[in-house]
Amino acid sequence: MTNAARAPALAPFRQRSFRFQWPADLATSWAFEMETLILSWFVLAATGSVVWLTAFGALQFVGTLISPVYGVMGDRLGHRRLLITMRASYAVLAALLAALALTGTLTMAAVFTVAFLSGLVRPSDYGMRNALIGATMPAPWLMGALGIERTSADAARVVGALTGAALVAWIGIGFAYVAVCGFYLISVLLMLGVEESRPNGGARSIGAVWDELGAGIAHVRATPPLLAAMWLAFLANALAYPLTGGLLAYVARDIYGIGQTGLGSLVACFAAGALVGSIILSAQGGRMPPARTMLAGAFLWFALLLVFAVVRTAGSGMVLLAVAGFVQSFCMVPMAVVILRVAHERMRGRVMGLRMLAVYGLPLGLLASGPLIAWFGFAATALLYAGLAIASTGAIMLRWRASLLPLDAPANALQR
Repeated sequence: MTNAARAPALAPFRQRSFRFQWPADLATSWAFEMETLILSWFVLAATGSVVWLTAFGALQFVGTLISPVYGVMGDRLGHRRLLITMRASYAVLAALLAALALTGTLTMAAVFTVAFLSGLVRPSDYGMRNALIGATMPAPWLMGALGIERTSADAARVVGALTGAALVAWIGIGFAYVAVCGFYLISVLLMLGVEESRPNGGARSIGAVWDELGAGIAHVRATPPLLAAMWLAFLANALAYPLTGGLLAYVARDIYGIGQTGLGSLVACFAAGALVGSIILSAQGGRMPPARTMLAGAFLWFALLLVFAVVRTAGSGMVLLAVAGFVQSFCMVPMAVVILRVAHERMRGRVMGLRMLAVYGLPLGLLASGPLIAWFGFAATALLYAGLAIASTGAIMLRWRASLLPLDAPANALQR
């Protein structure tokens, strides 16, 4: 028996490209989480307003509207080249904020401007890294590779949340941002070691780009499992992630009465649960029918958020966040597997770009939650979001049941 057979969870690391891409993605995700926590607390402390906090969170996702264009660029120019360029831009923006903070000139206007510029690029990063894995990883190792890839984001969220809060308290926001910039530069250097087959072509006219994007949209519309996964992704971003992401600063301060370090602990609990789920999926996910697992994970995740909505103690909230994080991995990782397996090989970048459009649900959900919380309170808003998520997931399952539920459906094909 080969080592890969004995330890399938480690099989993806037999690919040289993955050995470079995974730590590069880890460094990028770590920097993302540090930035989000540092600036979220800065905005909340400066304004005291949940509406401004949700507006800041929404700005980080404005680029979801152009994610399909990034997908076309990745198909044409190569996902590796595109990711290197994107991550170099993050480093430049982080260096700018570090300089402003170190000179004592950091303002709300600067934070919102950088959030907007970064938000034009960052939402496409996760889609492009998954597309690169799909292009470089053998099919039998795909679920394991995506599970391991998910651990990079989950582990970074644990460590990034804790270190982000600790660094600001210890050395201040300026030097903390120097560390953020360093992580981005490390990621760029590591990505140079990734190998990708020659892309489909070079630059094209704007008209050709839109034609190719139209072909990707037609492919998704004609493929029921892809369409179902896209809708479920939008649902998760609009109704679930606001409660366990952008609104946690409000929960920490105004519901639980804990400070910035407590916020880091809340974020870390959700991410730690997600990390455990991703590790299990990387080792055993090949035995699970992806589409069925995706739906089951979604129902359990949204049900846990119903309970989280009414909890008023930090300890109970942390436990629920950890369990919710664990369960959501069994929704989001199989969803990526369904998309990459069902999508045509030549369409991966475009399909993943379209998948990232679903992330636009997150700023929409955040923007709507601010006024709703101000009018009705956090508990009522969270119950509304979680209840709508459960009902909508049931509608998706019924609408595309012929493509999602049978074990012999392509979307439930097991790893071989």
